[in-house]
Amino acid sequence: MNAEDGPQEPAEHARFAAYLADLEQVADADEIELVGRVLADPDRVMAQAAVVRHLDRRAAELCPDPVWEEWAAGMARAVADRPFLTRRLREWSLLRALTLRLPWRADALLASSDWLQLKAAAGSDPEALGVLTDRGRTKRIRRTARAGLTRRCGS
Repeated sequence: MNAEDGPQEPAEHARFAAYLADLEQVADADEIELVGRVLADPDRVMAQAAVVRHLDRRAAELCPDPVWEEWAAGMARAVADRPFLTRRLREWSLLRALTLRLPWRADALLASSDWLQLKAAAGSDPEALGVLTDRGRTKRIRRTARAGLTRRCGS
């Protein structure tokens, strides 16, 4: 039996892989346009999954960089009609503020997703760790934040 006799990969799987490859290699000047094209795919769930992977990768890369503001503004326009992606970008902005010791609000951290609270709990901002130790959404978040505070006090 050769590969041609096996089940065919669903078309959306092939498009997903192609989108990830394209997003990995896109030039900065073409990034927002490509994100828009990916989000125009008829399979909304698959398209959003590809874009959130890209958004997470790029946000992590650009977080400390001064180009963040311009990139985030462009990305916000590209994902404006996608609540999950909009929230993820907003949460990356909050994580950036925590990481760079920029102003942030405790209520924004407490209203954030488990994803962001866990990332913040694994971080080093003492105020965020204190907030999450007391009021983090899950036991895991509170435990991780408590461990972070203990590490800080022990160092």
